[in-house]
Amino acid sequence: MNSINLSEIYRKDLSTALNQVVHFEKLHGKSVLITGASGLIGSFITDILLYHNKQVDSEAEIINIYASGRSLSRLKTRFLEATSMNCLHLIEHDVNNEISFDFPVDYIIHAAGNAYPAVFSADPVGTIMSNVLGTKRLLDYAKEHDTKRFLFVSSGEVYGQGDLNLDAFEENYSGYVNVILPRSCYPSSKRTAETLCVSYTKQFGLDTVIVRPCHTYGPNATASDNRANVQFVNDALWGKDILLKSAGNQMRSYCYIADNASAILTVLLNGKKGEAYNIANKRAKISVAGFAKIVAEIAGKKVTFENPDEATKEEQTPITKAVLASDKLESLGWQGSFPVKEGIEHTLKILKELQ
Repeated sequence: MNSINLSEIYRKDLSTALNQVVHFEKLHGKSVLITGASGLIGSFITDILLYHNKQVDSEAEIINIYASGRSLSRLKTRFLEATSMNCLHLIEHDVNNEISFDFPVDYIIHAAGNAYPAVFSADPVGTIMSNVLGTKRLLDYAKEHDTKRFLFVSSGEVYGQGDLNLDAFEENYSGYVNVILPRSCYPSSKRTAETLCVSYTKQFGLDTVIVRPCHTYGPNATASDNRANVQFVNDALWGKDILLKSAGNQMRSYCYIADNASAILTVLLNGKKGEAYNIANKRAKISVAGFAKIVAEIAGKKVTFENPDEATKEEQTPITKAVLASDKLESLGWQGSFPVKEGIEHTLKILKELQ
């Protein structure tokens, strides 16, 4: 596959996302460490910063980018076109291990960690420890290096099985998570990591902020990602009918990666210290089956249904409704640009260009 940055649509999405970020100029001349930089969210944020650096003429506007991931070779492949840029520094680091690098950094965006069901099932202990211990190590690093702000990428799953009578879950709401299910390794550890962040703010004065992304999708999903929306897109690319392993009645907030990344950067630069912000687009609320049907319609395929096997049942979330309120995010001046159909169209077109 060719580099994703060779896609004209992808470059336009980067431009749209960059223009969506409220007060992006605050990053001019600053340094940013992004963990999970080869993942779905981290890679697009890194690409936005690189795109900005390619557009500017003044050295004072250049952002110093530290892109961290578990595999240096994967980082080099992912950012192949930018490896010659002096502003980009690739760092091989697994958040489960002690931190071996040592440099000052203005902002940390912690987007690393297991984020898809197959890993929750195969490695629940590792999922917990990367979210909790990995976050603590980075918080300590931020404290020791006088980092201006630490942003933790949490998840909308922290709301668990919420009240179905609510239109959407606001940031001050706390739903129910059955903590003795192994599948709860993800939402429970994200909850703990959030509390750890605000505890560092209270006890040590570290400036932390939290984002809770809803169901995020886009053309830069990793090959190992087995979330339902990724599988729908893959089915379409392979010329298959879209396979649903449930009735698909679960309601979800979806967010195209360009909207997700611009919202995260907006919170980084404008959010209130010690608070959490949902990352969602109010124009992108739809059922899982509705999402699948849009993919099928665009690809000229149909939706088929299949009863899940036992392994799939283990990986499936018990959450029937995951609709996140976006009012607090929008109060910062941010607005989403991509309704679901447009986001899916861009995802499929970009990936087809790269086949």
